[in-house]
Amino acid sequence: MTGAEASPRPKGQQVRSGSVLTPANLVSLSRVPLALAFAAFPAVEVRLAVLVGAAATDLLDGWLARRLGPSRLGAWMDPVSDKIFMFTAFVVLATTGALGWIEVAGVLLRDVLAPLGYLASVVARRPFVVPARFGGKAVTVGQTLTLVAWLLESPLLRPLAWATAAMALYAIADYGRLAMRSAEQVEHRGG
Repeated sequence: MTGAEASPRPKGQQVRSGSVLTPANLVSLSRVPLALAFAAFPAVEVRLAVLVGAAATDLLDGWLARRLGPSRLGAWMDPVSDKIFMFTAFVVLATTGALGWIEVAGVLLRDVLAPLGYLASVVARRPFVVPARFGGKAVTVGQTLTLVAWLLESPLLRPLAWATAAMALYAIADYGRLAMRSAEQVEHRGG
């Protein structure tokens, strides 16, 4: 579909519930086979190309969702696809011994704690979804740069991993503040 054929929808408009295979959702889903390719093909050039492809799909699915309209499924599928890719890539990295498991855990901290926080909000019967925030985006960039540093055998690997872990702590604290504010607003409304 060209830009002339697509008519942008107003921001926040939902795609009809029957629209499972939207362009944005298909692009998000493409990160799952990319994760498998990252694990299956050890050649540095292939892994770099796969990493670039995954980063490109992460940007493209967001653009498509804004342009053509988001879907409820896409709001779930995009972060899950991101996590599948990053977990796979960092498990591959960890098995090489280039970073210790504690460093890998730090890099993936946001990806572990954010879903647990969401599950806690569901259990508390106050589901809370955190919109995209600067801290979360910074973590994703840090994770990608850490993987690039590993693939290129850069001496910046460890400093990038620790910087990404610090960004993850910031992102989790930011998400927590936002969740607390939301809970207080619900309390004040008598919910």
